[in-house]
Amino acid sequence: MIPLVSNLAPLVCAVLLATTGAVKLFGRQTAQLAANTVLVRVLNDGRRATLALRAVGGVELALAAALLASPEALLPGAGTALLGLGFTGYLAYAKATAPESSCGCTARAEGPIGVRSFTRAGLVVAGGAAAAGADAAWWSEVSRRPGGSALVLAAAAALLLGLTADLDRVWLVPLRKARIRVFGNPLPSASGGRVPVAATVQLLENSLAWQTAMPVVRSALLDHWDDEGWRVLRYAGSYRDARGSHPVSVLFALDATLSVDTAPNPAVRVSLIDEETEEVVPSSVLVPVPVRAPLPLAT
Repeated sequence: MIPLVSNLAPLVCAVLLATTGAVKLFGRQTAQLAANTVLVRVLNDGRRATLALRAVGGVELALAAALLASPEALLPGAGTALLGLGFTGYLAYAKATAPESSCGCTARAEGPIGVRSFTRAGLVVAGGAAAAGADAAWWSEVSRRPGGSALVLAAAAALLLGLTADLDRVWLVPLRKARIRVFGNPLPSASGGRVPVAATVQLLENSLAWQTAMPVVRSALLDHWDDEGWRVLRYAGSYRDARGSHPVSVLFALDATLSVDTAPNPAVRVSLIDEETEEVVPSSVLVPVPVRAPLPLAT
């Protein structure tokens, strides 16, 4: 089994490096993605970061070509393992110094560095080490043991598919849709059950009442509670009158069983409580939002 994996490792590594390297070297979004990586901070220039990312892509393509053409040679596999170690060190540095930065590993997907990035870099190290120990060409191994080779290549493809965020739309999104079709929406619709607080906040923030109260609201959600079928959301706020500015608690009350899927235009109760006098502030401090005409959509 180990010789089979080792002899097929050059092919797997070559496909991975050729894919990511081509996107880095020739991709139109490389400059945009480089700007979101820690390379900009290290090189102190967005153009240099783009050139560095494209140079890495060139190295990946060169290694991919060497792995495909000379799978039994030591250098391509060793170079791949070293490249994987470099990726790992880069990820560790970026995670420690700029955790919000993008990986830039595939030069296509943007997003913070996570377990997938480190696992993929670790597999490049392992794959390179395995390729360095290959004693037969991958095409000879496929010809000699087609069944076992197909299983190994299928497992490698599934593993890389799961580690590539670019391809989530191919398998993860359909899988989530299938889960909803089989097990139902996690948010209760017509069952009358209470929905998560986040769903109520989403419903509120889509409402006209929220838009009207926005000039008064000064905080994120501070507190919430359920009372006789209503869910009350409390925010801090401030309003002005002839005597100056006054802090208030802004209370919104919505049906605790509704979400954006069941009630796009819910009834919302809005109350403003003066925090100094604990009196209800007249609703006249809220200015109605004018009706906006929808923008045309280009399709």
